[in-house]
Amino acid sequence: MTPSPAYASGVSDIPLLGETIGANLDRAIAAHPDRDALVDRPSGRRWTYAEFGRAVEEVALGLLAAGVAKGDRVGVWAPNCPEWVLVQYATAKIGAILVNVNPAYRLHELEYVLDQAGVSLLVSYTEYKTSDYRSMVERVRAARPALRTVVYIGDPTWDRLVERGSGVPTGRLAERERELSFDDPINIQYTSGTTGFPKGATLSHHNILNNGYFVGELLGYDEHDRICLPVPFYHCFGMVMGNLAATSHGACMIIPAPTFDPAATLEAVAQERATSLYGVPTMFIAELGLDGLASYDLSSLRTGIMAGSPCPVEIMRRVIGEMHMEEVAICYGMTETSPVSTQTRRADDLERRTSSVGRVLPHLEVKVVDPVAGTTMPRGEAGELCTRGYSVMLGYWDNPEETAEVIDAGRWMHTGDLAVMRGDGYVDIVGRIKDMIIRGGENVYPREIEEFLYSHPKISDVQVIGVPDDKYGEEIMACVIPRVPGDTLTAEEVAEFCSGRLAHFKVPRHVRVVESFPMTVSGKVRKVQMREEFTRDLGAAAAT
Repeated sequence: MTPSPAYASGVSDIPLLGETIGANLDRAIAAHPDRDALVDRPSGRRWTYAEFGRAVEEVALGLLAAGVAKGDRVGVWAPNCPEWVLVQYATAKIGAILVNVNPAYRLHELEYVLDQAGVSLLVSYTEYKTSDYRSMVERVRAARPALRTVVYIGDPTWDRLVERGSGVPTGRLAERERELSFDDPINIQYTSGTTGFPKGATLSHHNILNNGYFVGELLGYDEHDRICLPVPFYHCFGMVMGNLAATSHGACMIIPAPTFDPAATLEAVAQERATSLYGVPTMFIAELGLDGLASYDLSSLRTGIMAGSPCPVEIMRRVIGEMHMEEVAICYGMTETSPVSTQTRRADDLERRTSSVGRVLPHLEVKVVDPVAGTTMPRGEAGELCTRGYSVMLGYWDNPEETAEVIDAGRWMHTGDLAVMRGDGYVDIVGRIKDMIIRGGENVYPREIEEFLYSHPKISDVQVIGVPDDKYGEEIMACVIPRVPGDTLTAEEVAEFCSGRLAHFKVPRHVRVVESFPMTVSGKVRKVQMREEFTRDLGAAAAT
């Protein structure tokens, strides 16, 4: 018998949402005006849907008063906070394109995003932990006349933005909303690529609203659900799978802390009676490792999402047993697909939740193809996973060449991941075609770090690889050839050089000084060989 092709389409009796994010929010407000929409644990602030709708409108009117036109790019650079969420929905209401800026970015990354997206208004935190956002913004804004306005959260500039909106007739907002189409671009999220420089995945209302909605549908969300979100809003995990899944079902968004804090997360679950909790596996590991775990009342939980990297069987078993998350789901996807393409189902067994990434979402298609020939593989054989449907991005912002490299003529998005589709349609991810490193759920591309480290005065050549790590799944190793033969370079020196200039998750933890790199006959560096050799070295060192 000929094996079935590795192709699956998601059938559904539930139609796609053919509306803008603003229109969908208005329906939720009308249906659930008195239910909690947003709770911010750090500040104690909370909004019902009616109050949240008014707050979003105030920010939207303020942006109109600031001269933000349809299609203008509005950046937001902050950890998780209520203002982030308000800006997310306000920009959608006026048809501005929200540009997510990773709060871990530093100067040269901020400059790149502001320039590449053409950001005209930036909403920023003033400072958080070791990040002085105001100082960095003020250092770059003078050289960027296109950046007309900067608004700081928790600062008089934020209050003035809202106050300016009070002078704008609400009818202007209604007029703007009538000009919008659900196929309009509404969000740019930066993701590193094979060139090593971040690319702006451009997403529409239709892309992210429907993806959030159907993720929520598969989790069984309704207006009684309360979703605890320790995952970052700057990423699709927070703003799509979290916020949009919540508001499209009249559910509540709960912010436990600006950045991940395991104790604050479980306290928020207990105090707010959360029914759903999100995280990458390392977050759940940290929560399970807390002293006094049993003292937190987690009995309200029933579901949640684990994504970003594979979940160990024992961790999944404890999440289900000790955290009461019997219906927890595994999700797989990428920013370019809004993000989720496959998801486990509520009734799936432990094996499917730990060794697969689920099956295709409703209204989407997935297939596994021969990476060279492009032909569809039989089920059970490895090839490149591709996705097609409403979730595929409009393209990379102002980068048609890179877009054409990943979206083919049939509108299939090529993920670069090696996968196997089982006979029952469930998908296993078995490797990566490219050299992407996944460190604690963050996608890191070696080329970007290599380009940066080339500017180090002691480095002649550098290759960056990922090596196994018990905590983060993978850690970053920089293999360097010194400018002066015999010279040394330590991980501490590299970290100091990167400090304040590279996001912390991109800073190499390991540094190896070498005389040369292993090469193929055609002159390409053999990173696979390097990874194997240095992984053995690290293992041997750990054993001594």
